[in-house]
Amino acid sequence: MIGDAIEQCPGKIKRDIIGLITSRNEVKDLLDCDDVIDLVIPRGGNSLVSYIHNNTRIPVLGHADGVCHVYVDSSASKMDTADVSRLIVDAKTNYPSACNAMETLLLHRDTLVSGEALSILMSLRAAGVRCLGGPTAMTSGLCDTPATEPFRHEYGDLSCTVQVVDSIDDAVDWIHKHGSGHTECIVASDPQTAQKFLTDVDAACVFWNASTRFADGYRFGLGAEVGISTGRIHARGPVGVDGLLTTKYKLVSTANDLHCVNDYNENNEHSNPPRTYTHVDKPTTTSK
Repeated sequence: MIGDAIEQCPGKIKRDIIGLITSRNEVKDLLDCDDVIDLVIPRGGNSLVSYIHNNTRIPVLGHADGVCHVYVDSSASKMDTADVSRLIVDAKTNYPSACNAMETLLLHRDTLVSGEALSILMSLRAAGVRCLGGPTAMTSGLCDTPATEPFRHEYGDLSCTVQVVDSIDDAVDWIHKHGSGHTECIVASDPQTAQKFLTDVDAACVFWNASTRFADGYRFGLGAEVGISTGRIHARGPVGVDGLLTTKYKLVSTANDLHCVNDYNENNEHSNPPRTYTHVDKPTTTSK
């Protein structure tokens, strides 16, 4: 299909410019071609991306880990607990092996007092999620089984780490220490707190009241996704201050209208009628 598209374009370009690599030895040969290849974009699992990072001098655009967090702020107590729980379950269970699935749940200590933390964990467990406790989650009695260090861990299945924090600053510090710069989410009703999180967290995608599973090229309306870059590769040619800046995507919902990816599934019973993406196709133009 790619070859057909190339040969339909004006000019003399042939489909031979596209090649298929089928073995690890061929990957190694490609990674040695730093004199003719400017950029490698790995598409695959953690082991493949890590191997490429460690075996080439060519710049690599990609990520090796998707350690995503959802932080439930104390102001979430003013929100519907069932909706909050449903968002967190969506972030973990909609596609557990995806790089944008939640791997760590951070709970403000006040959510233990309000009972929200217990309701959230009950919803996760009812969905088949194994909740492993960080240090304060264990001492708080939220979890029976401790998470093993390092806490920067991508489970890729129906498991997650749970940790209790005393403030939004503690949550941000935990994310920067144990996260991978992929996608982070805050659940909060207070706009000032949410904006602080959106500003302070250093990640490719930072969300407010929206499931981490929205981190996707198609869902952002950008078309087919090659991958999500957590690195920083800048402009070519003369570079001013603007050229030193990288993109950070912020997805903002509201306290009264939390968003789950599953709501956009036509078979979902919670959204009737189902929500739809509002993508608009760009008009095609022909160069002369």
